[in-house]
Amino acid sequence: MTDAAASHFDDPNDAPATGDLPLLTELRALFDRLNYTIDGIESLLGVEAAAALHRDLIVPANEALAALENRGGELGAIVELFLLGLPVAAERIPELELLERARLAERSGPDGTVLARVDIRPYESDQACWWIASDLGGVQLGERAARGIGHEASLRRDHVVGIGPATTLLAQLTPREHVARAFDLGVGMGVQTMHLLAHADLVVATDISERAIEFARFNLLLNAPALGLNPEALEERVSLRLGSMLEPVAGEQFDLVVSNPPFVITPRRRKESAAERFTYRDGGAEGDRIVETLVRGLPSILAPGGRACMLGNWEIREGDEGWHAKLDEWLEPGLDAWIVLREEATPIEYADMWLKDAQENAELDSWREGFANYLRDFAERGIRAVGMGLLCFSKQDGEADPLRRFESLPHQLGQPLGPVVQSAWERLEWLRGLDDDALFDETLVVAGDVTEERHSRPGDEHPSAMLLRQGGGFRRTYPLSTSLAGFVGVCDGELAGSQIVPALAALLDVETDAMKQALAPEVRRLVELGFLEPAWV
Repeated sequence: MTDAAASHFDDPNDAPATGDLPLLTELRALFDRLNYTIDGIESLLGVEAAAALHRDLIVPANEALAALENRGGELGAIVELFLLGLPVAAERIPELELLERARLAERSGPDGTVLARVDIRPYESDQACWWIASDLGGVQLGERAARGIGHEASLRRDHVVGIGPATTLLAQLTPREHVARAFDLGVGMGVQTMHLLAHADLVVATDISERAIEFARFNLLLNAPALGLNPEALEERVSLRLGSMLEPVAGEQFDLVVSNPPFVITPRRRKESAAERFTYRDGGAEGDRIVETLVRGLPSILAPGGRACMLGNWEIREGDEGWHAKLDEWLEPGLDAWIVLREEATPIEYADMWLKDAQENAELDSWREGFANYLRDFAERGIRAVGMGLLCFSKQDGEADPLRRFESLPHQLGQPLGPVVQSAWERLEWLRGLDDDALFDETLVVAGDVTEERHSRPGDEHPSAMLLRQGGGFRRTYPLSTSLAGFVGVCDGELAGSQIVPALAALLDVETDAMKQALAPEVRRLVELGFLEPAWV
């Protein structure tokens, strides 16, 4: 990193302007007038080219603009400027002076053309259409570098990341029940906080980056009307705080915590400074210590019955019995834990993934050095793989045995998952209040998205495998024994379990108590996972 770059590292004045509220009102009016929305962009570019933009493919959009008169007019110029990151002639930009005052664009391109200083794009939520500002991404910077504009294609170290798959995944994972106090750890450009405002009275949002805090403030103020915020009294609903991990909220408790923390495992270097790290993904700790610190600290900040949803990476060591051995060590009594492994990466795969993430593979020598550093770090510390996934927690409001659910679900999941997660916690609490007799006194039904599969070899009289499959949510598969298949098969909302078990026991020539004892844990598991549910739900 050059001295000049280091001197501007994490400068909040290098973020969009937030001190002029009338300016933000004018900016909203401009975007509204241009129909700078998801639908407006799709109408301008066509469905396929607009969809390609969401996959960081800008050539189809550029070709679509080239085929339009005056490259799509004012809306085309805004799309070209902010989404494609290309230089645009000043005379084509509507209200350029407004964009300059907002620190969104500047006349710094070739021949006095205008370049975007940030990426700002429409984003559709369940509540409204928002505009989200973030730093320009690797594809935009790479396109500029290919045209001889700018110094490099890799991301800046204080990069404020925009809407991406991880952002969307966390938003879809989060339950949306009403809460009094929510905590967004690692606010970034602020979209998780914006979602939380729809169902939280107060949101505390923190970050280690001053630039990120200012991007979040800008996005909150720009979208204040849609969010129901008073821009002149933002602090009434949102408390933006600078600080690391749980330090800014020490002594406080929350009903809901969400976090996409800087969890990327990164080789440490001697005497490295914060300005040498990618702050959006690297918290400066060794190995997976960031995720460990957060998991261990959750009981101190969660109110009784409080929930947490986060994304994370964790190390799988040589000799570990399973992929969740480390996670087991971090969990405190009284904290229910539900961890979903989405992917397990070898050291080579992990290094390749994150070097490409920041476009560090654009320069061959530094890419080689970075790759070697990753492999040496993992080898020296005895790490054979990295787990990547979803982490959900609930602080018990009682003294039941804590839940320890570890699932490997690498397949595509049904979205949104938030309602599924919420109902799963509710089912767990319901089950904890029932002994086996009370459970079988309930009338259960098969969930509406569940189907049964039976497999057999040609000529076999009986199936060799019976499976339940969920069509939505986590889309699990659950193997069935003959007795469990028989029980599930008559869970139609008419008969209680206490009526089903004796009949099934007689049919299979088994003692009723033995049948009940064998089925109870399996039935609990099916209810817990959402294959069966109480008829009254």
